[in-house]
This record gives sequence, structure tokens and C-alpha cells, in this order.
Amino acid sequence: MLLEVGNNAPDFSLQNQNDETVTLSGLKGKKVVIWFYPKANTPG
Repeated sequence: MLLEVGNNAPDFSLQNQNDETVTLSGLKGKKVVIWFYPKANTPG
């Protein structure tokens, strides 16, 4: 799924450094930076 400028990001969840689950929807109302770096040639 490709996003275009102005699209909302789909909700997702991941583990933080404290092994707690964080969801994008759980951060609603807060300023969030999402960094996509697909060409780094790394597994993450």
C-alpha cells in the first residue's frame, strides 16, 4: 500500500524499548514523527 502526501497513516502497533506495545491510534492528539527509511537495506 503506497501512501501519498496528505494521506492518513494506517494504524499499526510495535514494541518500544520497554517492551510495551505502542499503537499509532493510542498517540492520537500528540505530535508524532513517523520515519520510513525503506532504502537503508536493513531488515528493520
